Amino acid sequence: MPYTDPRQERPEHEIVMSKRETLSITGVRHVESFDNEEFLLETVQGYLSIKGKQLQMVNLDVERGHVSLKGRIDDLLYIDEPGPQETKGLFSKLFR
Repeated sequence: MPYTDPRQERPEHEIVMSKRETLSITGVRHVESFDNEEFLLETVQGYLSIKGKQLQMVNLDVERGHVSLKGRIDDLLYIDEPGPQETKGLFSKLFR
């Protein structure tokens, strides 16, 4: 049987949500910030903002780029990579 690299078998970026209570995300590069109402993750597809109530991180696997959350999930929003002139406004838009 030929050797296969396990990193090639898993999806680059995927989100699985169940009942708006649990969220599993792959392709996470970095956790920028988090509290019980908002998580900001850098993924391979751009920044992802997750808003809700009583959010908690259940699992963080940095090597595999996997994050699991639980709580009430109200909003998922991708934020495109900022251009040179948009850099200052990215975080001000997020945290109004």
